[in-house]
Amino acid sequence: MNKLLRKQFRYTYANYTLYLIMINFFVFFLTYINRRILIYVAMIPGLVIEQGYIWQVFTYMFAHANLQHIIFNMIGLFFFGTQIERKMGSNEFLLFYLLTGTLAGIFSFFVYLFTGGYGVILLGASGAVFAVLFAFAVFFPYAKIFVFGILPIRAPVLVLAYTAIELFSQITRTTSGVAHLTHLAGFAFAYLYLRVRFRIDPFEVWKRSGRGPWA
Repeated sequence: MNKLLRKQFRYTYANYTLYLIMINFFVFFLTYINRRILIYVAMIPGLVIEQGYIWQVFTYMFAHANLQHIIFNMIGLFFFGTQIERKMGSNEFLLFYLLTGTLAGIFSFFVYLFTGGYGVILLGASGAVFAVLFAFAVFFPYAKIFVFGILPIRAPVLVLAYTAIELFSQITRTTSGVAHLTHLAGFAFAYLYLRVRFRIDPFEVWKRSGRGPWA
C-alpha cells in the first residue's frame, strides 16, 4: 500500500497550471451570466445532504464570488503553481492540486455539518492555492516573496504568518465570509501529501535551510 501511495508519475510538463486558470475563468464566466449555476458548483452542505450533490466538494474550487476573488486566487496559482508544476511534473502537480483542494472541501463540509452551517456557500480555489503555496515554501525555502510588491519575506515565513493570521481570524471572527478553516486545511493536506508521496518533512526542510523559516 505504501509503495502504491509513493509511486511517482513519469515526469512530463504540459503547463496544466494554465489550463486550471482557464477552467476557473470559464466557470466564473458561466456563473456570472447565470448566477443560478452557483447552486450546483459551489459547496452548500444542505444540498450535499438533501439533494446528493456530492460533486460540490470538488467543483467548489472552480467557482468564485466576484472578479476580485478569482483574480487574487489565479495570480497566486500562476506564480506559485507554475514553479511547483515544473518541480513536480504536470501529472503529479495536477493530482496534488485537485486532491488537496477536494480534501479541503470535504473537511469544510464536515465542519459545517457539525456546526449547523447547512446553508453556507463555500466557493473559491483558496484551499488548493494555499496548498500550492505550502509546497512552494517547501521546495523553494530560500525564495523571497515581495508582499505588496515591496516587502521581501521568505516563503516559509509567509506560510507561518498566514497560518497565524488564519487561526487568529477564525478564533476571533474578525473577518466574515472568508473560509479560514478551508485555507488551513489546504496547508494541512499539502503537508500530508508531501510526507506521504515525497517522504519530505516540511519542517525539517525549513530547519535545514538555515536557522529555520524565520532566517
